[in-house]
Amino acid sequence: MRNKLIFALSALGILAGCFAAYLFSLNKPALPPAFSPPSDPYVSGIYAEGIVESVQRSGENINVYPEVGGTVKRILVAEGQAVYKGMPLLLIDDSIQRATTEQQGAQAQAARTLLQELRAQPRKETLEVVEAQVGAAQAALKTAQDEMDKQQAAYQLNPKSISKDALDSAIDAAAAARANLEVAQKQYDLTKAGAWIYDIRNQERQVNALQKAYTSSSALLSKYTLRAPGDGTVLSINTSVGSYVSPQGAYDAYTEGSDPVLVLGTPQTSLNVRCYVDEILVPRLPPASKMKAQMSIRGSSIKLPLEFARVQPYVSPKIELSDQRTERVDVRVLPVIFSFDKPKNVNLYPGELVDVYIGE
Repeated sequence: MRNKLIFALSALGILAGCFAAYLFSLNKPALPPAFSPPSDPYVSGIYAEGIVESVQRSGENINVYPEVGGTVKRILVAEGQAVYKGMPLLLIDDSIQRATTEQQGAQAQAARTLLQELRAQPRKETLEVVEAQVGAAQAALKTAQDEMDKQQAAYQLNPKSISKDALDSAIDAAAAARANLEVAQKQYDLTKAGAWIYDIRNQERQVNALQKAYTSSSALLSKYTLRAPGDGTVLSINTSVGSYVSPQGAYDAYTEGSDPVLVLGTPQTSLNVRCYVDEILVPRLPPASKMKAQMSIRGSSIKLPLEFARVQPYVSPKIELSDQRTERVDVRVLPVIFSFDKPKNVNLYPGELVDVYIGE
C-alpha cells in the first residue's frame, strides 16, 4: 500500500512538471510601445535637441531681474496671467529707501524755501527797522550838533564861561553822532539792496544739488517695483512673499543657483523651438529658403511640422542644455529657431525639451 502511494505521488509530480514546462514554453506577445521613438522623416536629416519657448523677435523669453535687492513684499500677478507694458509685477520692501527719499525731498524743499527768502529780500519789517535807526541817528546828531553849537557860541563870547574840556567833549559827541548816522545810513542801504547775488547763486546750486539727489533717490525707489518690460504672459514666478531677491535673481535650492525672479513670454497660441545644432553639423544645414523641420514631443508619438524663423548667427558653448560648471568638453552649437502653431489638444509648454530633425 505504501509503495502504491509513493508511485502515485511521483506520477502526479511528473505531470505537474510537464504542465509547468508547457506553460513557461508559451511565447507571450510583447506589449505595444507606449509611443513611437523619434525617427528621421528626411532622406538626410540633421538631428538637434530643441527647447520650446515663447515667440520673440530676438533673444529668448524675457527674464525679469530686479535692479535692487530686498525682501519680496507682495506678488501682484499669477503664472499664466496676461500682462501689459509697465504693469506692476512684484513689490520689494522699500521702507528704508522711502524714508531716505522723503528726507532728501524735505531737504530740497527747505533749500528752495531759503532761496525764495533770499530773493524776497529786503523784508518790509526789516527795512522799517533800519529806517527807524537812521531817524534815531539823525535825531542824535541834531542833539549833539545843537549842544556843540551852544558850547562854541558861549566860548566865543567868553572863553572863561566854559571849560576847554567841555567844549572838546561836545565836539567829540557831535563827531560820534555823525559817524553813527553814516553807519545807520549804510546799514539802511545794505538792507534795501537785498541779498548778495553770490549768496543767491550759492543757494541756487544748493537747491539744484539737493533736487538732483531727491530725483535720483526717487528713481531708485521706483526700482523696488518690478514692472513688465512689455506685453506678454507670465510663464514662471520663482520667488514667494518673504523671500530675498537680488540683481542676481532668486536662489533656487534645487539647482543651488540663481533663477530669474519672473519669466515673461508671449501668448501661448504660437511658440518657438530653439534648436541647438552641433558645430560639426552646421555645414550640412540647408539654405534658409529650403529648410524644413519636424518636431517630436518626448513621451508621445506626436510629430509637428516646424516653420523656419531665423538663425542666431553666433556659435556658442552648449551650456543651455548642460551645466557649464561640470561641462568638460567644449561643445559648441548654433541656435536655429523655428515656429509653429500650438495644437489645442496637445499639452506643450515653454521650457520642454523636444527632438527635432532638420532637412530640406
